[in-house]
Amino acid sequence: MFTMPTINMVATGRNITRLREAVGMTVKDIQDIFGFATPQAIYKWQHGTAMPTIDNMVVLAVVLGVTIDEILVVDDNTRARISA
Repeated sequence: MFTMPTINMVATGRNITRLREAVGMTVKDIQDIFGFATPQAIYKWQHGTAMPTIDNMVVLAVVLGVTIDEILVVDDNTRARISA
């Protein structure tokens, strides 16, 4: 058994919101870029109740002009215990 760092979804969501606002984009702008019928997925990302898929994360990073590492908040203090 070993431990792995976890993604802080709430802090990551705050980053998404902050970065989106910093480039002057609205939730609707992001919704349109991804071609989503509703903005619900983006709101879930921003509230930390869901994470973008890896392919959406790549696009989001490009749209926001940052790296994926600048979007994600990895919590080194909280670790998830997993077993193989």
